[in-house]
Amino acid sequence: MKIAKSMAMGVIAISTLAYSCGGGSSSDSSSESSTTSSSAPAPAASQSLEDKYKDDPVFVAGSSKAKEAGCTACHMVERKIVGPSYADVAAKYENTQENVELLTSRVIKGNVGEWGEVPMPAHPHLDNSDVETIVKYVLLLKK
Repeated sequence: MKIAKSMAMGVIAISTLAYSCGGGSSSDSSSESSTTSSSAPAPAASQSLEDKYKDDPVFVAGSSKAKEAGCTACHMVERKIVGPSYADVAAKYENTQENVELLTSRVIKGNVGEWGEVPMPAHPHLDNSDVETIVKYVLLLKK
C-alpha cells in the first residue's frame, strides 16, 4: 500500500512538472504561436562581445593580459561582479588616448567613487604598457 501511494505521488509530481514546463499546452495556443511566429520576423540573435571581437588583435592581447593580471576576479566582459563590467566602462568612456591614459592611471594608482563605494585597489606591480593594452581592450568592448 505504501509503495502504491508513493508511486501515485511520484506520477502526480512528474505530471505537474511536465504540465508547468509547457507539456500540457492546448492545441489552440500552439496553432496561434505557429501563425504568430511565421508572420513576425525572428529577432536577430544577439552576439556576445567576446564572439564579436574574438579575431581582433587588441581583444586577443588585452584579454590575455587581463586574465594574467587578475582583472577577472572583479570584472567580467558583460556582467558586473565587484567592479563594473568591461562593457559598462566602454560605454562610459570614448576610446581616446586621453581616456586610455586616465584609466591606465586609475588602474595603477587605484580609485574610488567613480563606480560606487567599492574601491578599485592600486596595482603598482603591473607594467604601464600592459595596463594600456588592457585598457584599450576594455574600451574596444562597446555594445
